[in-house]
Amino acid sequence: MKRVLAGLLLSAVLTVPAYAALKPGAAAPDFIVKAALAGKEFDFSLKDALKKGPVVLYFFPAAFTPGCTLEAHAFAEATDDFNKQGATLIGVTAGNIDRVAEFSKVECRDKFAVGADPGRKIAAQYDSQLGPKPEWSDRTSYLIGTDGKIAYTFSDLNPNDHVKNTMAALVAWNAAHKKG
Repeated sequence: MKRVLAGLLLSAVLTVPAYAALKPGAAAPDFIVKAALAGKEFDFSLKDALKKGPVVLYFFPAAFTPGCTLEAHAFAEATDDFNKQGATLIGVTAGNIDRVAEFSKVECRDKFAVGADPGRKIAAQYDSQLGPKPEWSDRTSYLIGTDGKIAYTFSDLNPNDHVKNTMAALVAWNAAHKKG
């Protein structure tokens, strides 16, 4: 009986949706992260990326896990559309940091950068730590406007709607900030 109750409790904890603390309008914490694009390492600076346009920042639990692989494929397929909207796309993980360069080539298909967050410092600033497994990042997508503020937040361990929802937010943000 105790095992059944423990199993039900664990199941309930793991199925509770995640809620990011950073809400639209909050200042996005600035960061520089060791990242890789197409397997080549570089330093990604949020401040520098925002000079070019909005940034889509998504946190994912761990490279080469099933959900993260699905999400990376979906973002890779949509990278050109994000770029057409003027956005820079970067994924960040606190888990499996030793495999980020390989993940950027294989699962991100050389399309967008992936950053390594050892010690979960960036994830903590964005309140994107996975409750049941705090050494991993939570699955949270942010749209950060050129003003350095959070324009959109979406947290859900299910990877299926991150790309669609974040793209819709980006299109809406661009419409609201149209120059001309």
